[in-house]
Amino acid sequence: MPARRSVSIAVIGGSGMYAMAGLEDPQEVLVETPFGAHSDGLVLGRLEGHRVAFLARHGKSHNLLPGEINYRANVFALKKLGVERILSASAVGSMREDIHPRDVVIVDQFIDRAPHRAATFFGQGVAAHVSFADPVCPELRSLLSRAAVGCGARARDGGTYLCIEGPAFSTRAESRLYRSWPVDVIGMTNLHEAKLAREAEICYATLALVTDYDCWHDVEEAVSVDALLLNLRANAQTAAAIVREVLRQVAPRGAACACGQSLRQAIITPHAAIPPETLRRLAPILGRYVRLP
Repeated sequence: MPARRSVSIAVIGGSGMYAMAGLEDPQEVLVETPFGAHSDGLVLGRLEGHRVAFLARHGKSHNLLPGEINYRANVFALKKLGVERILSASAVGSMREDIHPRDVVIVDQFIDRAPHRAATFFGQGVAAHVSFADPVCPELRSLLSRAAVGCGARARDGGTYLCIEGPAFSTRAESRLYRSWPVDVIGMTNLHEAKLAREAEICYATLALVTDYDCWHDVEEAVSVDALLLNLRANAQTAAAIVREVLRQVAPRGAACACGQSLRQAIITPHAAIPPETLRRLAPILGRYVRLP
């Protein structure tokens, strides 16, 4: 990838956020990956003095269901561009009375209820097991939290994101079950991005933007598309403002963050035993630790 296209920060927009407001000199590019095509064209440009890549997670026309998104291709393409940090914006439902529609939750934990999607770069001759106890970058999460407060958003620092398969919303029985768990918001996408970003040694943090109360609430109506769309539009504006504020504050990735060394002790397969084709395929990820043949 030519140096002029190199970027260190990416924004992944979820439902309602299909472009990055204010992006200067936008240029759409496609990046070849061994996992196929990413969700849509990557839009590169400048924002608040930084080179930024924007990707619409579901496609600019929102034509991809959560289970159809090629998460591996998305994250791998960003890695090839030189991205070190991913800011994710995601529409979610609230699982708590005190988390209201249009609130923002800066997620710090995940629970996986969509375990059948591809969520690792490894296999085919190489085994690696990254630490995922704390799945969100603490530095990036702190930046998001400060930026959200600075923008006047109703923000909560910390929360657990329950990731379900979808595309249907929960049944009332499921929603009430999930309410008995220690979860704060429910969505369909972010967990897999977080896992892959950790394997790619990219910092990752999520803005969980609340659109509804799922269907557990006794007073609020069950999730409706009309209400959801109104909140999506408002949340997209909030997310864009928070991202811009983060970019005004962000500094080079610091030593306190360990995301950039996630693979240092994680590769289990002896390097000499990794198939050369696998090494070539995963060169942007493994090349730092394993010499290519």
